Amino acid sequence: QVQLVESGGGLVQAGGSLRLSCEASGNIIQINVMSWYRQAPGKERELVAAHTRVGTTNYSESGKGRFTISRDDSKKTVYLDMTSLKPDDTAVYYCVATGLTVPPGEFMPGQYWGRGTQVTISP
Repeated sequence: QVQLVESGGGLVQAGGSLRLSCEASGNIIQINVMSWYRQAPGKERELVAAHTRVGTTNYSESGKGRFTISRDDSKKTVYLDMTSLKPDDTAVYYCVATGLTVPPGEFMPGQYWGRGTQVTISP
């Protein structure tokens, strides 16, 4: 069974920084893409950043220049470093793993979501 657990959310003043972490557990050999999504109150869920296993990264326009996604495959963990935070960044942030390889080599193309961590930025 695959589980994703996010941590690092909290309440921060505008201009501050936060580091989110997400660890995947379960019998996983490899994860193709690890991503962060967010959903603000009354808004649709949106992609924040993604990181492929070969090192390609992709960011939403709102996160470019302020957010950095990284991953440690030895720990099956993905990070999101957020700086210059704004009240508009207030949302629940979700970790997503897409395209898993599990023993003995089976590829599972679906998405696996964590439960989310709340990030609140005060003015």
